[in-house]
Amino acid sequence: MADDKPRIIVDDDWKEQARREKEEAERQAREQAQHQQEIPQPSILELVQMIVMQVSIGLGGIQDPATGQPIPPSLPLAKHYIDLLEVLQQKTQNNLDENEKKIIEGTLHELRAAFVQVVHELRAAATQPPAGQA
Repeated sequence: MADDKPRIIVDDDWKEQARREKEEAERQAREQAQHQQEIPQPSILELVQMIVMQVSIGLGGIQDPATGQPIPPSLPLAKHYIDLLEVLQQKTQNNLDENEKKIIEGTLHELRAAFVQVVHELRAAATQPPAGQA
């Protein structure tokens, strides 16, 4: 009578495959941990940076990646984000350290000055006669 029990054969190929899979899983875990370390800790200054980027877009300070042409300014968008930074400043007023406070104040000043400059440039361009006309 034949033995009907399944036979488990453990050979070196199986052990080697298990070892490779374990090493690959450990490598992926190390890469993931390293990637997580590359992301900075959340901070108020990171929020300021995000707002500055949005203001830059609103002021026409970037190019369309598809065409390479400057994106036209959107003054309402720029003003909205400048006002948003002011709200952040007001709501965090007593919770900022001196460095954060100075950075937000300086950034607001620079963004407002840039806004005024773009407004003047747009007004000047609007009052200029088209090229070739005098």
